[in-house]
Amino acid sequence: MGGFTLIELIMVLVLLGVLAVVAAPRMFNGNDFEARGFHDQTLSYLRYAQKTAIAQRRTVCVTFTNNSLTLSIASAEATLDCTASATPFFGPGRDGSATLNVKPGSGVIYSSTPAALNYNGLGQPTTSAGVALTTARNLQVVGVANAITVEAGTGYVHE
Repeated sequence: MGGFTLIELIMVLVLLGVLAVVAAPRMFNGNDFEARGFHDQTLSYLRYAQKTAIAQRRTVCVTFTNNSLTLSIASAEATLDCTASATPFFGPGRDGSATLNVKPGSGVIYSSTPAALNYNGLGQPTTSAGVALTTARNLQVVGVANAITVEAGTGYVHE
């Protein structure tokens, strides 16, 4: 008769314990990983907007909605906003898009004050702004909020 030894049974229990510690949080908190990835993408878009403003010596505008971030660039050097006319703008994404959209079903929303941020030709924001990414599931806000700060004088973007 073949059976399992005590050592084999203990090893199986140890392996199951390791899998439970590593895999279970990822299965149940997938939205947290989506939120962190989107947070990092938002940081890169804001930094890219500032660098483009400096390189082009033009105003670059970042506009937020609840589920998207859009970059635009002023068509003239002296223009202080992008509302009158804007030229095509290629963003840092793989597809070259100037819009970063929240993935449907990820539960991530933008909460921004103000709703737009403009960088002048020196890379300085016209106003101090902060952007908060909030993860929400089932229409209830979960306690995960990742704040992004844009410094008023320098335009430095950080967490």
